[in-house]
Amino acid sequence: MTTSLRRVFESQPDRRYIMFGGKGGLGKTTLSATSAFWLASQGKRVLLFSVDPQASLSDIFERDIFGRGPVPIMENLWAQEVDADRRIREYQDEIRKKILDMYGFDKVPEEIDNYIAAASAEPAMEESAIFDAVVDIIVQGDYDYYIYDLVPLGHALYYLSMAKVYDEWINKITRLREDMRQYDQVAATMRREETVSEDQILRELTYIKERINASSRILTDAKRTVPEDMIILDTKKAAALFAKFDVPISGYVVNRVLPTELARENLPPYLKNRIAMQERYLDEINASFGSQVLAYVPEMERDITGLAMIERLARRLFDEV
Repeated sequence: MTTSLRRVFESQPDRRYIMFGGKGGLGKTTLSATSAFWLASQGKRVLLFSVDPQASLSDIFERDIFGRGPVPIMENLWAQEVDADRRIREYQDEIRKKILDMYGFDKVPEEIDNYIAAASAEPAMEESAIFDAVVDIIVQGDYDYYIYDLVPLGHALYYLSMAKVYDEWINKITRLREDMRQYDQVAATMRREETVSEDQILRELTYIKERINASSRILTDAKRTVPEDMIILDTKKAAALFAKFDVPISGYVVNRVLPTELARENLPPYLKNRIAMQERYLDEINASFGSQVLAYVPEMERDITGLAMIERLARRLFDEV
């Protein structure tokens, strides 16, 4: 019971940013990797990336990918897993450098350095580091397709909401800084001094805001983004939350579908009951979402790991009608 996913990509070639979301354990990484494999086999340059610290991409590709930047997997396909701890250390170094540049210090004062270290230990710092890493990845535009293997749904929605939260915060800080600069300019004029020098802090705030807005435009552009693969019991709630953060949903993928022909076999009662239960769920899915279901992914005989199994699943999803 499969339909081809080929039409999803071929009918909407401008969609370069693809997100697979859902609860943990549903097959997001499997479908992300399979789609990335197929697109790469069509000659498209593809980056598949994840911020999940459990290193699922390393498992499915059977490669050490974590924290190594874009790692080549096959022709046209790269995979990347973000190392949040390394990103935090880079944050620290970047903050120290900016303090030295802005204020002309030879060395960062000890009390400021201690504050940087303490702030970096906060849980929110890891989330900010991950968010910033995702922004860095998607605004570069070096690949034909970016496939984002999202963390489990709750965390994914939080990360997607951060663009709005950061944008509002930066707007407030920027307005305050602009007001301060106006007062400095008036004071300089009254003292008959030269105009104040370029405000490096305001310039930095503007730079951050532009990056956040760029990433937000990408992730909320219905012409370029398609999140897929959510579970039936949480789909309507999740869809409403995605809509709240302006992230478009183009369809759903139903994973691990048992072959219906098994019902005709001499099966143990447990498997017969599972197939009967699946049929009820499939009817409910069809009644609720109908044509929005993009594909039914069959249950395979073993875990999808390694390029050979990924290729088999890609043929089932993209080449069989």
